[in-house]
Formats: sequence, structure tokens, C-alpha cells
Amino acid sequence: MAQTKWVIDPMHSEIQFKVKHLMITTVTGYFSSFDAKATTEGEDFTTADISFTADINSISTNSSDRDNHLKSSDFFDAAQYPKLEFNNGRLEQNGGVYKLVGDMTIKNVTNKVSLDAEFGGTVVDGYGQNKAGFTLSGKINRKDFGLTWSAVTEAGKVVVSDEVRINIEVQMTQVVEEPAKAEA
Repeated sequence: MAQTKWVIDPMHSEIQFKVKHLMITTVTGYFSSFDAKATTEGEDFTTADISFTADINSISTNSSDRDNHLKSSDFFDAAQYPKLEFNNGRLEQNGGVYKLVGDMTIKNVTNKVSLDAEFGGTVVDGYGQNKAGFTLSGKINRKDFGLTWSAVTEAGKVVVSDEVRINIEVQMTQVVEEPAKAEA
């Protein structure tokens, strides 16, 4: 079967994370600049090789002071490690349950990550483009990736939780290969 290439539609996708602050509320952040690719056999995403990157400097938590702290060496160290990467991704299916499994790299530390995946299906949009949709969710421990900054308030409350919840909405567009032109 022929290989099919897919690219992310950034206008209809988002990468979101949530972290507990003072262990009483949740702060939400986003990456606004990201890229993703997949190669499948036909439209079968269980055969996919999936990769994505997020630009650390595009992080936004609705607070420029917090964003700058997250970009600093206390957390992501964007000057030295400008990208979050996910490679060797594959969609595993067990019954009707899907998991996206792959290697996530943050600050040059790579760990295997498994995210719950909901496959929304495929559809041809109004422009004749074949689209595929996914909802991904899961948790990682930030300290597993070298994001070890920690602080405790005078009252003994942890400022930032170790657990980071990830929520990703992805719409992929099938790449249509142009036929090679014959030379005259």
C-alpha cells in the first residue's frame, strides 16, 4: 500500500498543558508555534510514524513574567533547548482504545510517553482536502525531563506540582503529491 503523508493544520490544532499552582488551582499554558507530521499506509493511522515539535519561545500562560520564568534555565532553558520534540510516535489500538506512544524530549532528556488518543475519524473538507482529527491527553512528571525547579511557600505549600497534564487537539491534512511533470 502507498504511503500517505499528513501535516498538522495549525489553525485547527492546539497544544495545552495544565499544572497545579500552590496545589489549590490550575494554571493553563499553550504552545502557539508547533509542527507535526505523520506518514501512514493509506488512511490507517495505526501504521503511522508520528512526530511533532513545539517552539519553547511560543509558550503562553497569560502572564509574561511566568512565561519568561518558564523559558529561563529554571525550567525549559529556551536559549539552549528551543524545542520540545516527540519522535517515533505510533498509534496503538487495543479494542476501541487508542494510545499514542513515542519518545518525548525536553531539555535534551528523552523519555517514553504514552497519551490517551481519541481518533475522531477522517473527512473531506469544503476545499477537497482530506482531514483527520485526534484528541490526545495524558500526564508526565516534569522532573523526569530535567524541569526540577521547586519552591515552597512559608506556609509549606508547594508552588508548582510535578505532574503536568497534557491536552492536545490535532487536525491533520493529507499532503497531495503533485504528479511529476514530463520534460519536453
